[in-house]
Amino acid sequence: MGAIVGIGVDVVDVKRMKVVLDARGTSLIRKLFTESEVAYCASKKNSHEHFAARFAAKEAVSKAMQTGWSGKFRWRDVEVINIPSGAPKVILHDSVAEQLTKCRVHISLSHTENTVVAFAVIEKNE
Repeated sequence: MGAIVGIGVDVVDVKRMKVVLDARGTSLIRKLFTESEVAYCASKKNSHEHFAARFAAKEAVSKAMQTGWSGKFRWRDVEVINIPSGAPKVILHDSVAEQLTKCRVHISLSHTENTVVAFAVIEKNE
């Protein structure tokens, strides 16, 4: 079993996310989310709830990385997918994947109509 090297949590107001997405549209969506995340969220009735969940997950991972906004974290380098059971899973890309070599990221998401909570744990594989 590996050692925990970071934890992070984030809470997002779903209605605020909807307002931001409505105001900034596709340019913001392209900046924050991968193509598969956009396709998944867009396929849902209340897509803003799912975008909020993925945003919160990315924020939680960034906090667990403990890098701050030093330029080492890029939004699209953290991708949230759902495995067949429906559970969320994080896939790392590019810079973030390099930084977290030999690490595993665990994620948990929960949301209501109004609020999303994401919790991330980074475990170093030994």
